[in-house]
Amino acid sequence: MADTMQFDLVSPERRLVSVPVREVRLPGTDGDLTAMPGHAATIVTLRPGIVTVVDAQGTATEFAVTGGFAEINGESVSLLAERGHARAEITQEVYNEMMRDAQRAHRGVEARRESVGDEVVAASAKMLGDMHALGTHIGLDPNQSTVPE
Repeated sequence: MADTMQFDLVSPERRLVSVPVREVRLPGTDGDLTAMPGHAATIVTLRPGIVTVVDAQGTATEFAVTGGFAEINGESVSLLAERGHARAEITQEVYNEMMRDAQRAHRGVEARRESVGDEVVAASAKMLGDMHALGTHIGLDPNQSTVPE
């Protein structure tokens, strides 16, 4: 078995990283997951959170994602993020924009509650909570980004 696998992280705006890695820690919607070389093939839906990549030398690098999915096949992990940034790029201003987008999306779902159902509204509320937790985890203030009703 190889010591590393290929990791690619892309968002609609750009390719964030393409490197060989020893492990990738993913914030899955059904729970966090660590992928390593030889991992069983699977597709993971992501929630907002931190993706941690450990390179061949053992250095960890973090990326913030707002959701998306990752395809794991044992030899590689390909992650398509709804929106992604290197952790070092996440300023309060960038995070505020991400939170405002999440708040608008949640309000839109709430306004259509009758047609989309309570489960979709609950999933949207959880996503908003995960975005709040992401900001808190990286030391930013989630309350600065409130969108007026």
